[in-house]
Amino acid sequence: MPFATLILAAGASSRMGKPKLLLPWGDTSVIGHLIQQWQQAEASQIAVVLAAADKALERELERIGFPAADRIHNPAPERGMFSSIQCAARWPGWKPSLRHWVIALGDQPHLRPETLRALLRLGTAHPESVCQLSRHGRPRHPVLLPAVAFQQLGNSTHANLKEFLKNLSLDFVQEESDDSGLDLDIDHPADYDKAVRLFN
Repeated sequence: MPFATLILAAGASSRMGKPKLLLPWGDTSVIGHLIQQWQQAEASQIAVVLAAADKALERELERIGFPAADRIHNPAPERGMFSSIQCAARWPGWKPSLRHWVIALGDQPHLRPETLRALLRLGTAHPESVCQLSRHGRPRHPVLLPAVAFQQLGNSTHANLKEFLKNLSLDFVQEESDDSGLDLDIDHPADYDKAVRLFN
């Protein structure tokens, strides 16, 4: 299943008080680990959406050797996460062979590799559907979209991704996961400490 991973990295990290994607993670940074995870999951293409003015993240991507050609710049990140997703959907740099896109949050480096593989297996089994893992019945990020859905994002007038997905005329498939990391976003310093403990 040729798929791309879109990593959302344009947030301001205001609640963290420092850029969370640059925080240490293992022998690299949070963003470095996320890229490694999706490389190991055999993504055909990985792109990072970042704020156009985020020079610190640019330097980190340079340091880890992430190609400039796969960086998508959001000129108005203050408009929220959906603006980054729409920037990516309109981006002309995607490989033409792609059939699915994973939309991944930039603050979930603690997800287990088998969790990512479970999402990909779900997409393989249901190639025409929107696929998500769930915890206690609630859908969680990341989300896997077939091409027909991803291509609609760029011109969507919906307020956010949740509203966009709700109004899609596609099947929506969920599979319950036992990965407690799906419940955790790294927004505050205490979240980061908890995520590191969970990962280790």
